[in-house]
Amino acid sequence: MAVEAELKARVRHPEAVRERLVSRAVEHVQVYRDRYFDRPSGELTDQGYEVRLRTVEGEHSSTTVLTFKEPAVHASGSKPEHETTVADGQAVAALLTGLGLTERIAFSKHCRNHRFTENGYDLLATLVHVPELEGTFLEVETQVERTEDVPAGLAMVRAVLNSLGVVEDDLTTEQYTDAVAAQRARTASVE
Repeated sequence: MAVEAELKARVRHPEAVRERLVSRAVEHVQVYRDRYFDRPSGELTDQGYEVRLRTVEGEHSSTTVLTFKEPAVHASGSKPEHETTVADGQAVAALLTGLGLTERIAFSKHCRNHRFTENGYDLLATLVHVPELEGTFLEVETQVERTEDVPAGLAMVRAVLNSLGVVEDDLTTEQYTDAVAAQRARTASVE
């Protein structure tokens, strides 16, 4: 089982961070079309589980990935993650709904991905813009094999964030799903 050791931050100076990332690794621009599923009661989300069907669209390709995340094992929100590429996203969506899950929320993330290795850790740094939310976010993650390895993985992630000019006050544990839902509720109350 792999555990995603990840930290997310709001970025004050996105272009400066992007320049630093581009100097480290090739940039891959992609759009993630995320659909989150849950039981009608919301109990999976309430217990910290995530079931996500993501279509990743690049300039010349499209891939669909099914992800199941277990509850967080660390205060950072780091979670055990199980992920697989699927050939037919519509068939998987039908399977999930046939098993009684419903689509809880769907939204898009515009991503600039940078993959690199540092001190033996394979890292992914992603600048994220969610059209429904203000600002730019930065996610930096690495995969570790065991829950006990999460603190060491997060120490590496923090070192990368520091090198990019991201400070502790910029970190956030807010989930995109919650932020998008809250924004939609605010928009609906104004209308």
